[in-house]
Amino acid sequence: MPRVSEPSRKHLSFRERAHEIIFEADTPAGRAFDLASMVIILASVAAVILESVGSVREQFGTELRVTEWVLTVICSFEYVARLLAVQRPLRYATSFFGVVDLLSVLPSYLSLLLPGSQALLVVRSLRLLRIFRVLKLVHYLGEAQLIGTALRASSKKITVFLGAVLVVVLIMGAALYTVEGPERGFTSIPRAMYWAIVTLTTVGYGDLYPRTDIGRFLASLVMIIGYGIIAVPTGIVTAELTAAMRKPISTQGCPQCAAEGHDTDAAFCKYCGGKL
Repeated sequence: MPRVSEPSRKHLSFRERAHEIIFEADTPAGRAFDLASMVIILASVAAVILESVGSVREQFGTELRVTEWVLTVICSFEYVARLLAVQRPLRYATSFFGVVDLLSVLPSYLSLLLPGSQALLVVRSLRLLRIFRVLKLVHYLGEAQLIGTALRASSKKITVFLGAVLVVVLIMGAALYTVEGPERGFTSIPRAMYWAIVTLTTVGYGDLYPRTDIGRFLASLVMIIGYGIIAVPTGIVTAELTAAMRKPISTQGCPQCAAEGHDTDAAFCKYCGGKL
């Protein structure tokens, strides 16, 4: 939504005014809202981290839990307000930040059924990605958009590559299961596939390893293949990054779906087609 003058702002509807405050960082009210949201996120993540420390939990457990719930209720109201502030709430709800906003409040309610799941509240830290917009770090926002474009462009290639890797893991796992057998720890093909994944990624836990000469030979092949495989996804993404065009990115959000990352001269949202 473009900035409007004070007289024009008086004629904004409730939804337009809410959108300006919640999704825009170019006005004092919008900037204050976003900064307050950042403080709430940091406080809630800190409370979850502190509660996981036994000594702190014994002394301040009740206070930390109350703090978590208060902040969760505030985040819940904020999530509902974000949905009401856009003309297409479903599109925002299914966007990246929409899903993150939802996941940032669910763990607290889930903890009523599954105690301990409130630790997943640290997912709220993903909401701090909005700091690039809040602090007007447009260059960083543009770089983030560039990386996202490259990842989307390379997703099909990486999917095909991962499919090939899974085939290699399956074949090597079955081979080691046949060569080593249950008596040497390879009790099933899935367990042997686990060994292949650990070896292929050069992690090497050492909890499972071949003892026969043929098994060691196959393990050597997996290790060599692993070194070559590591470089492939990096090369794919790097190529897409090189091919991606660098364009100035605007910080304004779409009034209809709240999507960000538009070109500075864009008149319509490239995601939903709404007028900016």
